[in-house]
Amino acid sequence: MNLWQLFQRKRQEQELDEEIRAHFAMAVRERIERGEDPREAELAVRREFGNEALVREVTRDMWGWRWLEDILQDVRYALRGMRRSPGISAVIIASLALGIGANTAIFSLVYSILLRALPVQQPEQLVELMQKYPTDPRANGYWSSRSYEYYRDNNHVFSAVTGLGIDNAARLNTGNTDDLTCVAEFVAGNYFQTLGVRPVLGRAITGADLLQKQDGAVALISWDLWTTRFQRDPGVLGRRITVNDKPATIVGVAPPQFSGVRANAQTTLWLPSDAKGSLHLIARLKPGVTLEQARAEMTLLFRFTVEERVAAESTRSSPDPQVRQLRFEMEPARAGLSGVRDKVGQKLVVLMAIVGLLLLLACVNVGGLLLARGTSRAREMALRLGLGASSGRLMRQVLTESLVLSLCGTLGGLAIAYLGTKLLLRIMDSGRPHERIHLLVQTDASLLIFCVAVAVCCGLLFGLAPALSAIRNEPADALRQSGRASGKRFHRVFGRALVAAQVALSMFLLSTGALFVAHLAKLKSADLGFRRDNVLLVSLDPSRSGYKPQQRATVYRELFDRMNTIPGVRSASIVGPSPLQGAGASGFGNFEGFPERQEDKRWISIAWAAPRCFETLGIQLLAGREFSFQDQAQPHVAILNQTLARRYFPKGDPIGKHVTLDHVTMTREPATYEIIGVVSDSNYMEIREERRRTIYLPAFRDGSVIAGTFVLRTGVDPGSVAGDVRRIVRGVAPTITTDKITTLNEQIDSSIVPERMMAALSGFFALLAGLLAGIGLWGQLAYTVTRRTNEIGIRITLGATPASISRTILLEASTIVAAGIVVGVPAVLWGKQLAVKLLTDVAGSTGTTLGLGMLAIAAVALLAAYGPARRAARLDPMEALRQE
Repeated sequence: MNLWQLFQRKRQEQELDEEIRAHFAMAVRERIERGEDPREAELAVRREFGNEALVREVTRDMWGWRWLEDILQDVRYALRGMRRSPGISAVIIASLALGIGANTAIFSLVYSILLRALPVQQPEQLVELMQKYPTDPRANGYWSSRSYEYYRDNNHVFSAVTGLGIDNAARLNTGNTDDLTCVAEFVAGNYFQTLGVRPVLGRAITGADLLQKQDGAVALISWDLWTTRFQRDPGVLGRRITVNDKPATIVGVAPPQFSGVRANAQTTLWLPSDAKGSLHLIARLKPGVTLEQARAEMTLLFRFTVEERVAAESTRSSPDPQVRQLRFEMEPARAGLSGVRDKVGQKLVVLMAIVGLLLLLACVNVGGLLLARGTSRAREMALRLGLGASSGRLMRQVLTESLVLSLCGTLGGLAIAYLGTKLLLRIMDSGRPHERIHLLVQTDASLLIFCVAVAVCCGLLFGLAPALSAIRNEPADALRQSGRASGKRFHRVFGRALVAAQVALSMFLLSTGALFVAHLAKLKSADLGFRRDNVLLVSLDPSRSGYKPQQRATVYRELFDRMNTIPGVRSASIVGPSPLQGAGASGFGNFEGFPERQEDKRWISIAWAAPRCFETLGIQLLAGREFSFQDQAQPHVAILNQTLARRYFPKGDPIGKHVTLDHVTMTREPATYEIIGVVSDSNYMEIREERRRTIYLPAFRDGSVIAGTFVLRTGVDPGSVAGDVRRIVRGVAPTITTDKITTLNEQIDSSIVPERMMAALSGFFALLAGLLAGIGLWGQLAYTVTRRTNEIGIRITLGATPASISRTILLEASTIVAAGIVVGVPAVLWGKQLAVKLLTDVAGSTGTTLGLGMLAIAAVALLAAYGPARRAARLDPMEALRQE
């Protein structure tokens, strides 16, 4: 109904009033003219005219739009009811806001990672090509350029195949500000054509750009970079930028909705691929080709790729015995590359289920509170029925009140969802650099539809029981009883069932939350093989310092000496990578005196350490010695961890023996090393995995330095020496920038982001579930005390003590809680199985989990029952008898 229609409706109302008054006055005047008494004439006309309100209602029905007027009337009445009961309305709105806000926040992440399609042409046709080692937890998208070209040129199921490499920490300089660390994609020439993405300015990267090297590469920048750094200047085309210290020319700007092919990262720029390193492969299915058909052909084609033929021909010389066990996999890429989905997707689905249960718990809680309030309105509903209102009309009124409450809760929930989403994004972005999840969460039609659907479903769900309760009694029976007595049996049974269901759901959420929190505590307190307390990590970025390798080694040696003299620092050293920073290099080893079959070989992790490294980290030296600065000369030396030493020297002393490394990834290492020491095992690379076979090599060697992270053990708060570290770096090497300063504890936290997120959210939801269960139990008992006020007054008059009255209320609470616990036990057992599936090494036994859940629920029930029981025990019997 627009403004003109409202104006017309107002005129019709005025004309109707004038017509009724004119008709009434004319009829009275005619009777007076016939000689009747004016008062009698008016009464007679009123009797003939009938119900004036009914005439208005019938006339309005003939105009149409009656339904909208009725809805507005119901909404106004609902708002007046909320003002009359502000306390219970506030509790209901707060409960719904928390439940709806939590659901909306988690759904925004689920939608961004799992459901939102890439903003490209026909995203449902996109697939990702992957390969998987039998021991890997998931498939990976690491292909060589030869594999990409082979699949592109020899398949019959794809209309196009494209490849891309990703740099999560590219250094970008636009010429007018400081360097920006961003995500860059190095793409094949048909990347944008395959995806169907057209730049809004300039042109896309093409195959011809892959051959251009005279003036540097070309680059296509994101809409966000164009907006923030170039203020949407159309003259940006042709501008020169620097990416990883290499020049590039801007040739285009991506559309605003496109931010790359990963849900977890917002790509800032795209450059031509140099065909080096590994590629992720994305293909577009031909029309009519199914995923199964494509998978069947590509699995067959995979066996004959160049890499497979080479591996088959040189099995004996291949360093990796598992090459022949590689398996081809293909997944839909409608929502982008699958890495982040595999990492956190399942956990987000579990969280979505948990918050769904939380919302159901809130709805059950609100339904119980409204049902209790509805019993006091029994006489009102009976009067409405007696005056001619239909059952449907009353149900609509009650459901409208529920929907208004749900809408208010949704508005509050949106604010909570906004803050909650920001917090979740901050947690997910706090991981290690190669694992950070940068999500682009947008408020679009899907999110709004979800909020509206949740609001309507919640309103109908918790409003249905009060609506049915409002119409189930006969008007005459209801009018003969007080408001508290009306429908008391129905509410007593149904209300207790609702609270018992709340207890069961709360017990499940409390127990599951306890499992995730215990798992996080287990990770935080686990013996990692090194001391995590009071350790400061300082990462330097010497890439643009201008130092040659020998100069850099000299500078780092001086920094090493200066940092060991900082007050409060017990020891300082240099490592690469630092503990739990992520995987370093890896390779295969041939150990002196230990002939090993090729199929038995496994990758060995490689790390670099300076003198005093193991002392600083608290890694125990078991045999031999640590590195020294004299080890820069020949022969090259190495230190093994205990697992590696036991594998290759089970009965002998490895000191003085030699190991030859080959096929070392990420760096070129000399072939042969003399073993000078053995250190204890540690979770140096990954906290979740078993301790790997690890070899440590000297950071200072051949006049250069390999590692770049300083590690300082302090006797004071590590943060208090950060200023001294910065001053020393500026004084010794002003051209070297301090990339990052953090503590070892913070780095450990950054390696367990999914666990932290699950523990924080499930713990919060568990506490919220306990609070909602307590509110529900309190509401049920408070209603019981109100309903039985007269009975309690009689009991006190007859000699019942306050203690016995309190025991009666507490007994009812215990009965409800016991019923909920019985129902909740199977749910807790299922929750334990779910946690085991997600975490594999869950802390806490089933008995402990059940016990914690029962104790928590019992404590909540005791607190919730205290208020009603105390109120019942302190009732004045005379006042109680007068109320009835």
